[in-house]
Amino acid sequence: MSDFGNFSQIGDFGSLELQTLSCSPVVHSSIREPSRSELAYHPAQARVADSKKMVLRSEKRVDGLLRELRHKGSISLEELVKSLHTSPASVRRDLAKLEMKGLVRRTPGGATLVEPLLYEPFRYDSLFQNREQHRAAEKRRIGIAAAELIQENETVGFTAGTTTTHVARSLRNRHNIRVITNGVNIAMELSNCAGLRTFVTGGFVQWAGSFSLVGHAAVNFLADIYMDKVFVSVCGIDVLRGATVIESEEALTFRAMIRQAKKSIIVADSSKLGAVAPALVCPVSDIHMLITDTRASDKTVATFTERGIEVRRV
Repeated sequence: MSDFGNFSQIGDFGSLELQTLSCSPVVHSSIREPSRSELAYHPAQARVADSKKMVLRSEKRVDGLLRELRHKGSISLEELVKSLHTSPASVRRDLAKLEMKGLVRRTPGGATLVEPLLYEPFRYDSLFQNREQHRAAEKRRIGIAAAELIQENETVGFTAGTTTTHVARSLRNRHNIRVITNGVNIAMELSNCAGLRTFVTGGFVQWAGSFSLVGHAAVNFLADIYMDKVFVSVCGIDVLRGATVIESEEALTFRAMIRQAKKSIIVADSSKLGAVAPALVCPVSDIHMLITDTRASDKTVATFTERGIEVRRV
C-alpha cells in the first residue's frame, strides 16, 4: 500500500495538516523512557573504554619512541621521557615490548636501534662497512622523510641500496602496506613485521654485498606488479644524464620497477647529485621527486626543480 493510501485512512490532506499543526502532545506507544537500571553506570563498559584509551596512548607513545630512535640511532631514557611527555616507567615498559619484538636493544640508561643479525657476516668487510657508514646520518634522515610519504594500503617498491634500506626500516612498525623489493637484505629486515606483506623478485645477486637481485627473473616478476610508489637508490643523478648505477643488469631491474610505479622517488644524499655512473636507470623526466639532505645547494636543487622534479631537503 502506498503512503498516500495511508493518508486516506486518517483523512484528507487538510485534516492531516491540522493534526500536524496541533499543539496537543502525541504519544507513541513504541517509544518509552529508559528505566533507572538502563541509565545506571556500567563499570564493565567504562573499563573497556579506559582500556581502549590506554592502548591508543601506548601505540602513539611507541610510534613517537621509534621515531626518535630512527632520527638519532640511540637515545637516553631521560631524552625519551622529555620528548614523549610521559613517565620513565611507561618508557621502560614500551622499550621492553619493543626489545621482545627485536626492534630495539635496551642499554644502560637508554636504548638503541637493533642492527639485524643478517649483517653479521659483513662485520669485517671493509667495502660493505664503507658503504654503510658513508653519510649514515643523512641517509637516516632521508629514510624517515621518505617513509612518511607512504600511506596505509599502498603497494610500494624499494630498489636495493643503502638509502632505500633506511626507508624500509622506517616501516617496521607500520601496518597494511605491501612491499615489493629486489633487495635481499630489505626483505629479510621486514620479514618479521606482521603489518607488512613483503614480496621479493627472483633473480641472482651479481656481486657480493650488493644484496641486489637482478636478471630476467627479476624483470619478469615485476612485469605483473603495479606499485603506488617506488623508492630508488642510485649512484648518481644528473639533470642531463639521468639516474645511474654501476651495473647494467641492476639498471634494467631498477628501470622495470620505475616503469610499474605511479610515482618514482629518488632517495640520494647530496654527494650523488651531479654524479654519473656507467649504467642509465632512467632520464630525469621519469622522476617525480628527489629526497636529499640539507648539504644540497640551492643552485643544484634549482636544476632539478626547473625540470619539474619536486625536491625535498631533510
